[in-house]
Amino acid sequence: MDLVKHEVALASKSRNKRVIIVSGGPGSGKSAIALSVLGDLARDGYSVLHATGSRSFTKTLRKNAGYRDTRTQSLFKYFNSFINADTDVLDVLVADESHRIRKTSNSRYTRAKDRSSRLQIDELISVARVPVFLLDDNQVVRSGELGSTEDIKNYAKSMGYEVVHIELTEQFRCGGSAKYVDWVEQILGLTDRKPPEATLDPDDPFEVILASTPYQMEMQLQEHMKSGDTARIVAGFCWPWSNAQSGQLVDDVTIGDWAKPWNNKGERRIGDAPPSALWATREGGFGQVGCIYTAQGFEFDWAGVILGPDLVWRDGRFQSVRSANRDPHFSGRNQVPNELFDLLVRHVYKVLLTRGMKGVILYSPDPETRDALQQLIS
Repeated sequence: MDLVKHEVALASKSRNKRVIIVSGGPGSGKSAIALSVLGDLARDGYSVLHATGSRSFTKTLRKNAGYRDTRTQSLFKYFNSFINADTDVLDVLVADESHRIRKTSNSRYTRAKDRSSRLQIDELISVARVPVFLLDDNQVVRSGELGSTEDIKNYAKSMGYEVVHIELTEQFRCGGSAKYVDWVEQILGLTDRKPPEATLDPDDPFEVILASTPYQMEMQLQEHMKSGDTARIVAGFCWPWSNAQSGQLVDDVTIGDWAKPWNNKGERRIGDAPPSALWATREGGFGQVGCIYTAQGFEFDWAGVILGPDLVWRDGRFQSVRSANRDPHFSGRNQVPNELFDLLVRHVYKVLLTRGMKGVILYSPDPETRDALQQLIS
């Protein structure tokens, strides 16, 4: 926080743009830093905005941080909010979850007159004297997301801007368990170390439990909720996602005779199911299964994670199965090479596996994968 204020003061005096990158793993405090920077600088009279690429995250911030205060709500924007913004109209832009930066700000909703080939990263850097990017390089989950540390560094330097990079090493999510996060990265093949080296500390307060059935996973989570904890079930995108029918969500996520709907797609509550953007934080969300697009950026006391058939354990390691994945962002015109698909799927499960604050309950419908997880947990 003090470093950001110092850089803002330097930029104001020298009129030179300074780009700050804050990188760290899940639960390292990036979003807490983002909100602290936003609040402190706004109170000090600086022109500052917060932006993300996530509809769920932004709407939740508007609902909670900006509760009944339209002025505060207006501080929270999207990455594509700056298509027509002038240069340096802000003192500071806090770009949270920057790993979700896209190539351009164009979408199907962009008006024809606003469409541009201009890079989104250029828009975000241009709009503020001090753009602050907070990101996790291992949370890129879509083809076309270009907000890595190197992407931002290289572009800023190509424009002649000074870059300050801060790496966060503390761990606040997952019960503060850096060993658990390290274990997740190892078993998913996101580090150079192999799964046999991945061990969990039996004395670690963060609990890792393997369920033998989805019913068992659900019942254990419900017991934690009875004790006052928060909990959600999340899964890989391995089942179709139907629109609501006759005012009811469809039980698309089926494993044997266990069935649940995905979270509500819409903007309004359907029965007990909260709107899509508020699934992670509003009452009624436990009745549905969340995916990467509604879980990323949030945490719960307990996460129930279904490792779908798109990631199974074979021959001593996890292997991706493209044919089992139903995510439309990986198919059709969004087709990505197999190697990139494999990496993105591993990133998806890294995110899902690190949503818990107190513990995680794992389940895989694949018997061989369950056996492997039992050994890895032991």
